[in-house]
Formats: sequence, C-alpha cells, structure tokens
Amino acid sequence: MNKISSTRSKVYQAACLIVIILLALLFLFPLYWIVIGAFKTKQDNYSLNPIWWPKEWTLENWEKLFSRRSAPLFDIIIPFSRLFTKNGKDIVLLSGPVVPGAIRWLINTVFMAVAAMVLTCITAALAGYALAKKRFVGRGIVFSLIVCAMALPKQVILIPLLKEMNVLGLIDNIWAVIFPTVGWPFGVFLMKQFSENIPGEILESAHIDGAGELKTFNTIVFPMVKPGVGALAIFTFINSWNDYFMQLVMLSSNFNYTLPLGIATMQGENSIDTGLLMAGAALAAFPIIIVFLIFQKYFTKGITMGAVKG
Repeated sequence: MNKISSTRSKVYQAACLIVIILLALLFLFPLYWIVIGAFKTKQDNYSLNPIWWPKEWTLENWEKLFSRRSAPLFDIIIPFSRLFTKNGKDIVLLSGPVVPGAIRWLINTVFMAVAAMVLTCITAALAGYALAKKRFVGRGIVFSLIVCAMALPKQVILIPLLKEMNVLGLIDNIWAVIFPTVGWPFGVFLMKQFSENIPGEILESAHIDGAGELKTFNTIVFPMVKPGVGALAIFTFINSWNDYFMQLVMLSSNFNYTLPLGIATMQGENSIDTGLLMAGAALAAFPIIIVFLIFQKYFTKGITMGAVKG
C-alpha cells in the first residue's frame, strides 16, 4: 500500500508540475509576443499569418520610439507657484538637458508610481493600525465609509477630483495623478486586516516600557505587517502605472505625459503603428517586472497569511 500511495503521490506531483508549467507559459506568452513584436519589421507585424519568430530583426521601432518628441530630462519647479503667476504656469527654477520624449515619459511614470506606492503604503499602514487597534468615537463609521468607498468607480468622483486639483493648482502636474491614489480605500482595508493579527499584549508592553505611538509603530507594528506592506506596494505600483484614465484626464503637456499616455499620442499622429506600440509596451513592462521581483517575497507571504481575513 505504501508503494502504491508513493506512486500516486509522485504522479500527482508530476501532473501538478505540468499544469503549472503550462499555465506559466500561457501567462508569459503575451510578454513574449510584445518583446518579439518590438523587434519585428512592419511587414512581419502586419502579416496575416502569425510570425512566431522574426525573420529579420530590426531596431526601427525603438528608433521611432526614441526619435520622435523631445522634452527636458527633469524640471525643478516651485510647488503651487502657478497659483500666484499671471499666466497660470509654474515657475521653473531649473530644467535638465533635452532628451527623447520617451525617456522623460518613462521617468515621469516611474516617479509617479514609486511616489504613489511609498505614500500609499505609509498612510494605509498608519490608518489600518489606528482602525484595528485604537478605540475612538466613530471608528466603525469611518471603516464603513472606507468599505463603501471601495465600491465607487473613479468615474463617479472624477469631477470632484478635477475641482480639487484645480483649486490646488495641480492640473497638468504629475502630482495630480499621485495624490488621488494616496488615500486608496483598498490599501487601508488591507492593512487593517493585517493589523488585526497583532497581539494587544505586545502593544501594552511597549506602552508600559515608555514607548510612544511612533516608536511603537516603527519597532513593533511595522515589522509585523511588513508582508502586507509588500503586497500593497505591488498592488499600488501596478494600479498607478496602469491608471491610463486618470493620466489622460489630469495631464495635457508633452513633458508631463506618462509613458502609456505618450505612446498613445504618438499613435494618434501616425495611425496604428503596431511595432511602435509593442516597443512602448515592452519598455513599460520592465519596471513592473523589476518591482515584482523585489517585493515578491512579501507579496507571496502576504497572500498566504490571508491578508483579508476578517
């Protein structure tokens, strides 16, 4: 019986491995097609029969991506200065050298996603901890409102967001895409569920030892909810990176474009250039892959811990 059970176990493991490999290949295929398409000629990209491997490799699509449009590499501006200027434009203290627009768009996108990721993780971790472990008047109502806000699509709150960003003088500014993400209700909900698992005795011991709230959070709470922060970091980065709708509404200047928005404007000028689109998509995919590889340990741990356990 033991030999039969051992044989069945090995067969089951082999079958699971085969299924996992097939699923991995299935999910990797779109990325493969994008990368290969970025190096195909126009004839291969528009061929009626799929070209699984380029007959002729070319860098023409990448040359188009980095040769059209130009913008300064960076701008150092005075925050909210447009509120005090007659023309309604920011006061620029220093501009970097002129580079291809795709490089500036990539920098804008990385900055936007990283800033949103960091700010969201900080605010969500603090808010989640407060809602989970602090007792104050209206705590249940606040959490109920956060859960209700998770059901609201962005289109519903678009006009209030536009008015708010306009009052702050942030329209056509990369911060107009970052700030609405910082108060992400899902992030607060996720971190509250993680903070629920923190033993109250540990927090009481820290207070007895004279630790303040900030020290308690930094030395005790944050290390214990780190897997949740890692999972939230990936969710926030990908959500910000792919938020084409908000980028389209808030940004209008060439030097403020994100990479998806910039590629879309180039498509508008040159009809549908599949090779150019594939090159832009390949360039946009690599930062997301890098971020996932960095945080995958925490992401996996966060999922296995049951982050949304009530």
